[in-house]
Amino acid sequence: MKKIKTIEKVKLSRGFSSAPFVHCRLRPTQSPPAGPARWPSPRRPLAAVAADDHCRPTPSATTAVTVTPCCHPPPLPPPTAAPLNATPAKEVRDMEEAFRAQFPLSFGKPSKPQANSSSAHSATLRISSSTSSNPNPEEDEGTVIGPPPPPAPVESQEGQVESQEGHDGLMVGPPRPPLPSEEMGSDSDSDSSEFDRDVNDLPRIPLSNEIMLKGHTKVISALAVDHSGSRVLSGSYDYTVRMYDFQGMNSKLQSFRQLEPFEGHQVRSLSWSPTSDRFLCVTGSAQAKIYDRDGLTLGEFIKGDMYIRDLKNTKGHISGLTGGEWNPKSKETILTSSEDGSLRIWDVAEFSSQKQVIKPKLVRPLRIPVTACAWDHDGKRIVGGIGDGSIQIWNIKPGWGSRPDIYVENAHADDITGLKFSADGQVLLSRSTDSTLKVWDLRKIKTPLAVFADLPNNYAQTNAAFSPDEQLILTGTSVEKEGTTGGLLCFYDRIKLELVSRVGISPTYSVVCCTWHPKINQVFATVGDKKVGETHILYDPSISQRGALVCVGRASRKKSVDDYELQPVIHNPHALPLFRDAPSRKRQREKALKDPFKSHKPECPVNGPGFGGRVGTTKGSLLTQYLMKQGGLIKETWMDEDPREAILKYADAAAKDPQFIAPAYAETQPEPVFAKSDSEEEDK
Repeated sequence: MKKIKTIEKVKLSRGFSSAPFVHCRLRPTQSPPAGPARWPSPRRPLAAVAADDHCRPTPSATTAVTVTPCCHPPPLPPPTAAPLNATPAKEVRDMEEAFRAQFPLSFGKPSKPQANSSSAHSATLRISSSTSSNPNPEEDEGTVIGPPPPPAPVESQEGQVESQEGHDGLMVGPPRPPLPSEEMGSDSDSDSSEFDRDVNDLPRIPLSNEIMLKGHTKVISALAVDHSGSRVLSGSYDYTVRMYDFQGMNSKLQSFRQLEPFEGHQVRSLSWSPTSDRFLCVTGSAQAKIYDRDGLTLGEFIKGDMYIRDLKNTKGHISGLTGGEWNPKSKETILTSSEDGSLRIWDVAEFSSQKQVIKPKLVRPLRIPVTACAWDHDGKRIVGGIGDGSIQIWNIKPGWGSRPDIYVENAHADDITGLKFSADGQVLLSRSTDSTLKVWDLRKIKTPLAVFADLPNNYAQTNAAFSPDEQLILTGTSVEKEGTTGGLLCFYDRIKLELVSRVGISPTYSVVCCTWHPKINQVFATVGDKKVGETHILYDPSISQRGALVCVGRASRKKSVDDYELQPVIHNPHALPLFRDAPSRKRQREKALKDPFKSHKPECPVNGPGFGGRVGTTKGSLLTQYLMKQGGLIKETWMDEDPREAILKYADAAAKDPQFIAPAYAETQPEPVFAKSDSEEEDK
């Protein structure tokens, strides 16, 4: 009691309140109170514990305490009316973090540290290289497309703004009613506000960050992203297809599988099924292939007979394919187009037969290739781009044939590389190698709604696409030999039909395929040339979901002790000639039979033209003999001799010196009698 009274007197003399404050320590036999623990630890000095514990209110009488003199004077109370025991929230958090750092939160194998997503996204920030057609530089600053910032408040004459706004200039409460002059002018500005509303409703393009999927050695000509946005397919002119999985990739961004559908044939189109369990692969060959989600081959469509002239009588395409697409509503139907001048509808369940053959309408009965094809959003119409520049549309209905329902002659001056229907089926986009992108209204198909020119296109797979809400149209451009712009991704307003933004994707490579995925809100663009191919993914962490966000912050797996592999040193003394075993006799005989000298192999008979038992085109072994024969110095008379006379001229020599059969039968052989020549009888 004396110690407590002494402490109270000291505190009262220093100006503190009469509330008793003591430096109390709980006995070890008592349980610690609620809240952060104050036990001294071997890692924490007692001075730090005492500094954190100073002068708390005296606990209740039910808790046994030991009173010790306070070695640290308590801090002065703040000048405000806050209680003495109030601690700032930041200091409380710091103390809790310091306490947690001294004790483990769990036991066992420590978990992997999570990568900081903000630092990962900061590494993928892209340099803003977008340009716009708007002449106002203040509106073009940045790449954000959306509603403009709110206008600054206008002060009235009575100073109402100052009375209704706070110190920070923010409006508090509902907005002020419009002035009478504003009410009178509202009717006149109704049309302009309607027009501005459409401009403000434009979606924000995700352009702040960018990653690249590499691996191809030539330009990427085909791109397909499944409906969930988790897997990406890319096909290239290097004859391969690469498969990427965002859920399984790390920051290295490597593909998990590589396919080569047809050796020596470029990949021209890729398309997922409506359920994303299979995909269609179209190459430069006449046969399309179906793969499952993991890249295993499920089937290959049949090839037609190239010697049949009528294409309707062939079982499949007879020339290289140019495009293909899966029906968006039916998982068993696909569409393909070919250089043989036909479009064919296939049933995936039967690879050996086709459902329908479509022959486009032509001015002259020739085989003109179909360069592009597409389904509409409901799978009830198909469109084909013909090599003569025309666009033809067929409605799928009972009893339909090859006669097109919509025929647009001379839609483009060159080959059509891409076609795309809108979701409502009223607008059609067509991209061509004549450096134009045209927007067509299918209700008034005679003339296009808009023609966007100056869009270089050097690849037969360059396409056009819509934004998820279909308010923007996007397409890529190719790099020209003397151009300085590089590969661009151009965005156009569908309502106003004007350029919104140009985004630079690559300074040296052409942009071929592009798409804007609706679920993950990310823009894909493929680029490349004859030596490299890349897939650029543009995203914004604030508005994009999953996709690239999943794999960017995932660090690559580090090698642990378990991954260590000892490289063994192999000692093989029997490989040396000194320790080598003698080969078996069987092998020695086989080796000797292969040697022509040891096996005494007879010489092969002489074949081919020759003269005097020597083979050669000059009928002799020497060039001099050939020249003498050609000059007439050496004459061959055997062609002019009588065969009978040629044989009988050796009769006397054979009778005088027999060598072979005649000596054995010399005693018993009768004397040969030769007939006289006919020429002698004629002379008599």
